[in-house]
Parts: sequence; C-alpha cells; structure tokens
Amino acid sequence: MAPTPKLCGVLALAACAAVSISPPAVAQTVEPLATDRPDFVESSRTVGAGRWQVETSIAFERDSESGVRAEAFATPTLLRIGLSERWEARFETDGWIDARLRAGGSRADTSGVADLAIGLKHALAEPAGAGPAQAWLLHFDLPSGDRDFRGEGVRPSLRWVGEWALSEAWSLGVMPGVILDDDGEDDYVAGIFGIVVGRAWSPSFRSFAELALPQIVSTEHGGTEAYLDLGSAWLLSPDLQLDSAISLGLNDRSVDAAITVGLSARWR
Repeated sequence: MAPTPKLCGVLALAACAAVSISPPAVAQTVEPLATDRPDFVESSRTVGAGRWQVETSIAFERDSESGVRAEAFATPTLLRIGLSERWEARFETDGWIDARLRAGGSRADTSGVADLAIGLKHALAEPAGAGPAQAWLLHFDLPSGDRDFRGEGVRPSLRWVGEWALSEAWSLGVMPGVILDDDGEDDYVAGIFGIVVGRAWSPSFRSFAELALPQIVSTEHGGTEAYLDLGSAWLLSPDLQLDSAISLGLNDRSVDAAITVGLSARWR
C-alpha cells in the first residue's frame, strides 16, 4: 500500500471489501493456508483456483514528535480470490481509520475510509533444486478514500517475492519493489524492501523477525521509513489462522510503535 499521512501511519482498517461479498461454503483443503500477514514481506504462494481468503486484523499505533502525540486505531484487511493455481486477484485497503492528534491541551480527532488497492499476484513455477519460490505482485492504489486519507491519483506498485527454505524449521524471504507515488505536487518513485526470517516451531505455530522498509525515498518526499517487526501465527485449522505482531520504528521518519492482532480464513 502507498504510505498514508504519518498521523494514521502504516496501519489502518479495511473490512469493506470482504463484508460486501459472501463466499461459498467452506471446503476441506489439504495444504494449510499461507497468509500475507502479519509480516510485511508477502508470501510467494497464491490461494489456489476457486479459493477465497480474507486476512483482517485490529491494529493500533502511536507516534510522538516535538510534543505532538498521534494515535490511530484501524483494521487492515486483504481479500484474495484465486483465479487459477498461480494467479489471484487482490483487494486491499487501509479501510476505516480513527486517528487522534494531541498537542499540549488541544486534541483533534479524524476518522474516515482510506484508499482501496486492487491487484494481481502471479506465483512462478516451483523451483528445481535450491532456488527460491517466487511471485510477482502488481497493485494499483486508487484515490477512493475520504478526504483526510485519500492519496493523489492512481499509484501503481510492483513487487517481487523470493522465499527460501533454509531447513525444515527455518525460512528466509525477501521483497524488493517500487511504487510510483504522488505528494500532491510531484510524481516520484519510491523503493520498497523487506527481509524476513521465519521459524516454524510446530506444524501449527511459527514466528518471525523482519526488517521492513515500506518507503525508501528522499526527505523531500517524506523520507525513508524503517521498522523492526516481530510476530507469530497460529493455525487453528488448515483454513483458519490467528496472528499477532509488534512493529518498532527505527528512525525519526517512522511511526514509533504499532501492534496488530489478526484473523485469516479461507473458503472454497
């Protein structure tokens, strides 16, 4: 997603795409679901032909600078629809945002709907030997949200994901990418990068540590954001996952801290 204003930050809400669609009944699946949350680096896997997957959460962030404190509550949500075994359609949004700004004795509250992004993911053929599992993601962030949270124009982004199985328990993922953004005055290109190390403790429980850079750009356009993310995910069933994560800002351009708790479900 394209970066939102700092007072609402990286985290936000979005159940609107999932609520408006009623997927078919749950079916038995053999392979446990692979989610694109709670880490920043996406999975290299698609949901599979005819499958629907919703990944939603509750999130909270806090940021302080020069005596000004900003907080935001939200529920980031992603709807994934399998078009074939290697292609999926994606609908993602920062959704409903409830942001609060405090400075001295004054307070300003802002709430509304954030932009919607539509996209595609294409998983490449399984590698032969020790190569990574790979996927491409193409997204278009649309200026569809309420005024306080709406970006400028259509912002396309392209990301590549590579995942390596280092052992039966350890994995490594990387995700470089670019986004064409707009600050209201100029179009500019920003970089995207993430690297994550995962550890599977059992077939149903995993954890991860990650370096996430959702925006790599000059200070003229807001500066680079960098985060250390730590989290875990629990498979409650092959089609249902509970997760949680904490994100810590690593520089002055980043939100100080954020936490999220999410639930993902798959249907067919």
